[in-house]
Amino acid sequence: MAPKKRIGSRLAAALWRVLGFLTLSAICGVLVASLAIPGVAAAGVAVSRSITFFNNLPAELAVEPPAQSTKVLSADGKPVATFFAENRVKVRLDQMSPYIRDAIVAIEDSRFYEHAGVDPQGILRALTSNLTSGSRQGASTLTQQYVTNVINESLLSADRSDQVILSGQKSIGDKVREMKLALELEKKFTKDQILEGYLNIVFFNRDAYGIEAAARHFFSTTAGDLTLPQAALLAGLVNSPSFYDPAAQPENSIKRRNQVLDKMLSDGKILQADHDAAVASGVELKITPAKQGCSAADMAPYFCDYVSHLILNNPAYGVDATAREKKLYRGGLTITTTLDSRLQAAAQAQVDATAGANPDKWGASLVSIGPGTGKILAMAQNTVFLPAAGKFDTQLNFNVDSKDASGNDLNGAGGFQPGSTMKPFTFAEWLNEGKSMVAEVDAARRTYPLDFPWKSSCGKVLGAYNSAEKALGAADDLQNNDEGYYRKMPVNYGLYNSINTATFAEAAELDFCGIQRMVDTVGLHSGVDNAPVNMHQLGNLLGAIGVAPLVLANAFATFAADGKYCAPIAITDVTDAAGRELPAQFSDCRSAVKPEVARGVNSVLQDVMKLGSGIYIEPKVHTRFPVAAKTGTSNNNGATWVVGYTSALATASFFGDALEGQKRPGQNVTINGKFYKNIDGYMLAGPQWANYMLEVAGLYSAEAFPPPPESMTKPPEPPGP
Repeated sequence: MAPKKRIGSRLAAALWRVLGFLTLSAICGVLVASLAIPGVAAAGVAVSRSITFFNNLPAELAVEPPAQSTKVLSADGKPVATFFAENRVKVRLDQMSPYIRDAIVAIEDSRFYEHAGVDPQGILRALTSNLTSGSRQGASTLTQQYVTNVINESLLSADRSDQVILSGQKSIGDKVREMKLALELEKKFTKDQILEGYLNIVFFNRDAYGIEAAARHFFSTTAGDLTLPQAALLAGLVNSPSFYDPAAQPENSIKRRNQVLDKMLSDGKILQADHDAAVASGVELKITPAKQGCSAADMAPYFCDYVSHLILNNPAYGVDATAREKKLYRGGLTITTTLDSRLQAAAQAQVDATAGANPDKWGASLVSIGPGTGKILAMAQNTVFLPAAGKFDTQLNFNVDSKDASGNDLNGAGGFQPGSTMKPFTFAEWLNEGKSMVAEVDAARRTYPLDFPWKSSCGKVLGAYNSAEKALGAADDLQNNDEGYYRKMPVNYGLYNSINTATFAEAAELDFCGIQRMVDTVGLHSGVDNAPVNMHQLGNLLGAIGVAPLVLANAFATFAADGKYCAPIAITDVTDAAGRELPAQFSDCRSAVKPEVARGVNSVLQDVMKLGSGIYIEPKVHTRFPVAAKTGTSNNNGATWVVGYTSALATASFFGDALEGQKRPGQNVTINGKFYKNIDGYMLAGPQWANYMLEVAGLYSAEAFPPPPESMTKPPEPPGP
């Protein structure tokens, strides 16, 4: 490389030689035009006007980082997905193979380290060749090419692609401006900095911008590991990526590669033996097409889509949707998420096994939350993200809300009726009001008339539950799943056996405003519009409103965390291309439920698996881990659930009609060759949950749940005389 001082000392001389050339071209008319646009003559101008024009051209070039690919990673560093407008991964010059550095200089600008940004010798040589042979030979140095790429990249980034000017479209003014900027650029940057910038920005293929992406695309290797023949092929490609495409035009590609090798040999960059061996080698492509977006995610496409919406909806990433999209697709972000790849693989395997290929398009999903952190650890469903032959496809995410709290799209299905999984929240308020979990309630009562004295300290009015108001749309009065439960019973017994009439009997003794506060404090809300679950509508005691699996899992995680609620999060760290930290999410936690209340709920929900509605779930997870769970089924069996947890992992398992709003009844259906008269929570959602938890619960150390205080387990004192 020529020392910087020598370059600086030649700068003025080079400038005047260029000006002299331009002046000569202006006088001769056609000379400069022969370099810019064949057949177009330059207008005659005086020498003084040419010099003035040149001096008045802008000298500053804003060299901004080119668009780079955004990476989404799991918490354990596994790739989830990549977003890009231009597939580019920036690398330092010292991380590139010496072969590619020498090859690109040899074929594109052999005097790169000798000129000051514009090469008068190259211009005169090209001019002579163009005039004498009738051929077209360019004279742009690597610095000039870099200038052009920087300008065009800036235009693309600003959504001004219509203003991009390609080499063959440049006017005389464009060419002269390029020269001026190249000369000035070399005052600010070293040759190696310019070469590094060029190799990171230049276009190789529609799926490969920059040398790192090109190496990965064509040879499934890195820029640092390129061999001599590979580097020579890629260096030759930049002159005409389509004409020299080794996949589409192998003969052209080999011929061009060998030209590069010949030039490297004549420039003394390689030995004869190395040259000969490289020329004799074939083109051994190992193409790895670039994958972009959530549809091409390595795992968890729906979680990927959820994460992308969190970025696109967040004003911290841009003042408007366009700016945020630019940041995601061009900003070179590294987004580290909460996803545990081990749990994700297990969850995906389970939902596929439950209903991976079913012609009736029943939905199955699993989502896991870390109690005490809110971290989303897995999110899976039995569909493919984009249409595919023979596959159940949808872009709707079964596990999340339709919109976020600000009303922005999340692409979620909008939730499903949670059925009896809502019952623990009424029970939690029962304990919160100081009542015993073994107190008896009258579960024989099946109707509540209009004048029933419900308690509502906040003044909200409740309706009736009788033949005049079929609140659940199922029958004229309250129905239990099985006969024999219309009687007095302890409250805990009513919960672990999932007795509808027992839940209503509890509510009849509670303040509905307290029930409302309990539901609100654990984050339950409508999956359609984020509205609160109105517990003064009696049907919601038994889960009549749609709730997203993620929201339901997180509400149960509050019990698992001894009453601490943490808002769900999916992103832990975000850095930009320069390594600067950008806003991410953090565990936003608060005390929501009294610890003794949470412990009382946990105690009874453990009995669900041992004594109640979960006893039929196989395998028996509770024999391996301390687990609590609740089953749930909507009225027409169109939505079935098991939501269960250890102290370290809470999971919602759903099976049902995910796309039609549970309009289709889950009755008289065949799933995986087995006929079901009525789908119940323990049947499909249950084994899906149990098999998954059996596989992954041990990855997160689970402790025994603390017992509730004795005061909760003592029968209430009988009333006095």
